[in-house]
Amino acid sequence: MAANVKVLVVLALLQLMSLHAVVHGGDNGGVSAVATGKHEPKPKQGGGGDGGCHISGFLHGKAGKCNRAHGSDCCVAGRRYPQFRCSPPVSSARPTPATLTLNSFARGGDGGGRSSCDGRFHPDTAMVVALSSGWLRLDGARRCNRMIRVAAGNGRSALARVVDECDSVNGCDAEHNFEPPCPNDVVDGSPAVWKALGLDEGVGEFKVTWSDV
Repeated sequence: MAANVKVLVVLALLQLMSLHAVVHGGDNGGVSAVATGKHEPKPKQGGGGDGGCHISGFLHGKAGKCNRAHGSDCCVAGRRYPQFRCSPPVSSARPTPATLTLNSFARGGDGGGRSSCDGRFHPDTAMVVALSSGWLRLDGARRCNRMIRVAAGNGRSALARVVDECDSVNGCDAEHNFEPPCPNDVVDGSPAVWKALGLDEGVGEFKVTWSDV
């Protein structure tokens, strides 16, 4: 009888030890061994795929008379808009990815003032574009009045002359149609460029590539 009691006591102790090990995880770090937290990677800082070109500052928005043609994004008073003093690097080995936007370079159009490269307005039938500040001048290339080739993913491409800057630093004033600074990867094309590429102006933005000619 005494022997049976001893066996029961030993079994009870073994069960208690086993339960303790499950709850506390034994020697492998405690409860985290049973319910580990998922590790979330930290978000990347900066331009996010822009070839090392990061935000250089912020412009405080000021609202004004903004021509909303072609889906213009008008400044909101008090909002902070990112500024860029660079653009993704350009390689002579392959075309450069960009975002094609729509702009009228004509007098009274949503492009604001005269084109910065030649001091002129250009009709919507002209094959002209503006480039983000980094691509136009800040990377040392000085592309004013040069020709570039813009290619869409539909197999069509077009030659266009660079006549203006899509200012990535300044904005929210009359000169810039009270629009925020441009992103750093923009080719701002005239309606004629969009037509030559066979694109619908209603889309507003389209992923393209471009290269120097």
